[in-house]
Amino acid sequence: MNTNYETYRIFYYVATCGSISKAAEQLLISQPAVSFQIKSLEEQLGITLFVRTKKGFILTEEGEIFFSHIKRGIECFTNGEHALTNFQDLDYGSIRIGASTTVSKYVLMPYLEKFHEKYPNIDIQIINTLTETLLTDLRNGNLDLLLLNLPMEEAKDLKIQKVMDVHDIFVGNKKYYELTKGKIKLEELKNYPLLFQKSPSNTRNFLNQYLKKNHVSLVPKMEIVSYNLIMDFIRIGFGIGYATEEFIQEGLNKKELYKTQVIPEVPKRFIGIVTRSKDIPNYSAKKLMDMMAKKGIM
Repeated sequence: MNTNYETYRIFYYVATCGSISKAAEQLLISQPAVSFQIKSLEEQLGITLFVRTKKGFILTEEGEIFFSHIKRGIECFTNGEHALTNFQDLDYGSIRIGASTTVSKYVLMPYLEKFHEKYPNIDIQIINTLTETLLTDLRNGNLDLLLLNLPMEEAKDLKIQKVMDVHDIFVGNKKYYELTKGKIKLEELKNYPLLFQKSPSNTRNFLNQYLKKNHVSLVPKMEIVSYNLIMDFIRIGFGIGYATEEFIQEGLNKKELYKTQVIPEVPKRFIGIVTRSKDIPNYSAKKLMDMMAKKGIM
C-alpha cells in the first residue's frame, strides 16, 4: 500500500473533528478533497473507517484500531515540528565555545551579554585553555566554535570568519614612556626589561614572526601565561610589554598604561570565529555567529 503522510493527516483530522467540514477548515483545503481522500483510504485498506451519521463521522471499530496507531504517528510528527520551531525561536539550545581568557573577557563577553539578554534559555559553555587544545576539541566535535586571535596556520578542515581587526602595541607605565620618549626602533627594545605572554599562544607566535621578519631577537625578562597579569606587572613598572591596544583601551585612557610607538610598527591582525568547514553550526551557534559578524556590539 502506497499511502502518503497527508492522507493519514486528513484521516486524523476527520476522526478528531468528527466532521468533514471542520476538518477541511483546519486543514485549509476543500470539503470534496477531504471526502475524496477518506474514500480513497478506505478503498486501499479494504475497510470502512467511519459511519456517516447526522451528527457527523463516527469511527468504526476497525477505524478506532487504525486511529490509535495513526494518532501516535501524527502527534509525534507535530511534536517534532513544534520542537524545531521552539529551537529556531531559541527557546532552548546550547553553544559550546572555545576561547582564551583574554578573548573571552574583551571580545566575547559583550556579545554574550546581548545574546543572553535576547535568548536567556540558551545554555552557553565556555572552555578556556591553550589554542592547540581548543583546536583539537573543535576537530573532535567537542566544541561548536572557537573565537581566536588570528592569523593561524591554514587548515582545509577549518573555516575562519573575521569578527574584528586588532592592533598589537608595546606598552609600559609612565616611567618607560618617558625613557623611550614614546617612540623607539624595534631593536632598541633589547635595552629594556620586557614582559611577553608565554608560548604557545597565537599572540606570542605573531610577535615572534614579526621579530623574525625584522631580524630582531628579544629575550623577555618575564614570560607569563596570563595576559591580565602581564598588564598588572607593567602598570607597577616591571618593564615594557606586548599588548593588544583594543583590550587595554581603558588603561590607556586612564594614563595607567602608555603606548610606545615602535618602528617598524606591528602589522594589524584580527579576531575570528573558527568552525569545522564541513559542519553546519546548530541554530543557537549560528545566531551568535551572525551577531558577531554584524559587529552589532563592538
